[in-house]
Amino acid sequence: MKAIRFLVSGVVQGVGFRFFAVRAARSLGIAGYARNLADGRVEIVAAGAPEGVRLFRERLQSGPRGAVVSGIEASEVEIDSSDESFEVRF
Repeated sequence: MKAIRFLVSGVVQGVGFRFFAVRAARSLGIAGYARNLADGRVEIVAAGAPEGVRLFRERLQSGPRGAVVSGIEASEVEIDSSDESFEVRF
């Protein structure tokens, strides 16, 4: 299954961004994960219907209260199609 890998930069760690992503993904039927990176960005891999992924990206751009998203890099990736959940990875 193809998915989109988002690298979200700005003030995105320590503000609940990963858990915001979980709630947004689950409400849109998106599978994948969110995790903090050592460089201060949040990596998010999202798989789902094209319209759902588009709406998910829009929500990521806003982020939770306290977040300041300065950029989102997106690239297509391959993921295991058997996993239909969205989780926080540590």
